[in-house]
Amino acid sequence: MSSDGTPLVIDDELVSLSPADGTVVGRFPVASAEAVDSAVATARVAQQWWWRLGHAGRRQRLLRLRGAMSERMPELLSLMHSETGKTLSDARTEVATALEHLNWAPKHARRVLGPRRVRTSLVLVDHSAHLEYRPYGVVGVIGPWNYPVLTPLGSIVYALAAGNAVVFKPSEYTPAVGQWLADVFAGIVEQPVLQVVHGSGETGAALCRSGVDKLAFTGSTATAKKVYAACAEKMTPVVLECGGKDALIVDHDADVDAAADAALWGGLFNAGQTCIGIERVYVVESVAERFLARLTAGARELRVGEGPEDQVGPITMPRQIDVIAGHIADAAERGGVFAVGGPESVQPPYVHPTIIVDVPEDARAMREETFGPVLIVNRVPNADEGLARANALPYGLGGAVFARAAGMRLARGMKSGMTAVNSTLAFAGMPRLPFGGVGESGFGRIHGEDGLREFAYAKSIARRRVRQLFPLLSFARAEKHNKLIDRLMRIRHR
Repeated sequence: MSSDGTPLVIDDELVSLSPADGTVVGRFPVASAEAVDSAVATARVAQQWWWRLGHAGRRQRLLRLRGAMSERMPELLSLMHSETGKTLSDARTEVATALEHLNWAPKHARRVLGPRRVRTSLVLVDHSAHLEYRPYGVVGVIGPWNYPVLTPLGSIVYALAAGNAVVFKPSEYTPAVGQWLADVFAGIVEQPVLQVVHGSGETGAALCRSGVDKLAFTGSTATAKKVYAACAEKMTPVVLECGGKDALIVDHDADVDAAADAALWGGLFNAGQTCIGIERVYVVESVAERFLARLTAGARELRVGEGPEDQVGPITMPRQIDVIAGHIADAAERGGVFAVGGPESVQPPYVHPTIIVDVPEDARAMREETFGPVLIVNRVPNADEGLARANALPYGLGGAVFARAAGMRLARGMKSGMTAVNSTLAFAGMPRLPFGGVGESGFGRIHGEDGLREFAYAKSIARRRVRQLFPLLSFARAEKHNKLIDRLMRIRHR
């Protein structure tokens, strides 16, 4: 990064630097608009070969990719640690979860997307009905820096399993990890089905306008709106996974120790740089003191640094430190009480664990995405009040509930695409569950059956199988045929 925290470009090369100590991780050519168009054209040719392989051929190669990544996991973990600053433990969790998706998608693509016959209607009984799912063609994927393996693979793997080729633009803060993934794939698959292009916003904009057949984006809501507008120029469909401000509700009958442990991990995992991370906690007053005691004790024990035993690493994107510091300062000015940390928690490139209690709901730290190791804990009289506050924001990505009697009711009432009960973030690691948000957290889904269908379009085929019984689809229809239709409808729909 440059001195102001923006990506460093020297001689048309993107220079990746470690956020911990500034050492060079790698240098990668910045793709021009012409280079992006060329990558899409190359991918389009390769996609025809990839589609002709069929589900079995694609499954075989994707599972080989899974094996190669597993074997080279130490190498990948080291690279992720160097380029993002995340701890080896956090990196290991990310890669292990990604491998689960890489295992599931190719194994289930045929069952979910394969051709099938479906029931026809009574008035068209002389036809058979067929449904199949066809790949879009070339899918563009714009990945984030906070989870440079799990998040983009959540789109890439499902798109590939559905028969598409992919052009992938990694975040400008994590180009080395993105290139590593592409290189491993290139060593397994005979054709350039996965292309990678590097650069910042201009490269992403070029990908949006390149003629890709669908685009999947993960990032901030503000950037997602720009992506959406750019893709609209060519009516390119999109999947948008945007920001969040996820809440945890702790009810009166919750396992308080488990809730505090989950809140700490859900909020501070990956130094709080998690789109589905817990940023707001609403705890019922009757258990608030016990919850806070357990939470603060755990937060004080966390080790901050880049060593192998440390648990909270540096902030990957330097500009985010100013956002975090601003939220902490605003919460203090608005009367928030620091249970752990304070303004002194911000020690670039690190932010130490910070727990703030009783922050007004209109404070920046309650309404805007903080994306750092900061947890706000507010007391509420009951869980329903907590639910109302959790749902008050325009975001709707994930969330969590700790409760016994009302756990599922509260989870269903939370305005979010995903909710964990008596856990946090668990839905991200379950390949069968779709992942995505509502409201300003975006739309569309990755993962699961919905994720496979997201990267294919439904193709309906009606085929006449016997001679026409009566001319329903013809100007030759007579009054006797209309009477027969009327009689059939009365019998069927009375």
